[in-house]
Amino acid sequence: MARGGLPARPMARGEEAGRGRREAVRGAARPGRSLKASRRHKMAAAVQGPVGPASGAGAPSSGGTAPGPQGVLIGDRLYSGVLITLENCLLPDDKLRFTPSMSSGLDTDTETDLRVVGCELIQAAGILLRLPQVAMATGQVLFQRFFYTKSFVKHSMEHVSMACVHLASKIEEAPRRIRDVINVFHRLRQLREKKKPAPLLLDQDYVTLKNQIIKAERRVLKELGFCVHVKHPHKIIVLYLQVLECERSQHLVQTS
Repeated sequence: MARGGLPARPMARGEEAGRGRREAVRGAARPGRSLKASRRHKMAAAVQGPVGPASGAGAPSSGGTAPGPQGVLIGDRLYSGVLITLENCLLPDDKLRFTPSMSSGLDTDTETDLRVVGCELIQAAGILLRLPQVAMATGQVLFQRFFYTKSFVKHSMEHVSMACVHLASKIEEAPRRIRDVINVFHRLRQLREKKKPAPLLLDQDYVTLKNQIIKAERRVLKELGFCVHVKHPHKIIVLYLQVLECERSQHLVQTS
């Protein structure tokens, strides 16, 4: 009987089926939650690894990992580690004095000229591509870091410069197409050689050059351990110049 003594309205088949499904879902809610909680617990335990006794905490197992001063020991192999810190950008004196290019027989003056020309190419290409200045500075830093691990004799300076421009544009969230980068460097080469401007043909040479740039970009990422974070000092320099009230001195600003 319903309220007021009136007979209750019989439920239709659709209403009965809907109520049955809702009750089934409510009944299965708690087991589902417990299953998810157990899965999370298992994943956390797998990430943390087995917890052994306190006495054996300092000794790694045969299949475990143990951090070392130069990397991570996994099994019987030592894998180099990557330190993402500002101190990682500072090279020791031995790497500055004896570079891989010197080991390949390249003299110091020629190496310095190649470094300067590479940075100038990155700056000029960034201007033509209308990249922000921070992207050009990032590309120059990546260029310098790479050639402190590899030699100019074994790697093309121009290809690495193009790869650093393309990589820096993606890092600083101003991506440019590889075709645009290739066209800009092609134009810069024509200006250096004082030739008439001619478009770059889409032939096999273009495809080969594009593949070489992609390989150079991968090589840069591999040698840097995918540690492409760059902390630029420009903001700090501007702050110091403002404190010293020298921000209007154009010569001092450009020299800094």
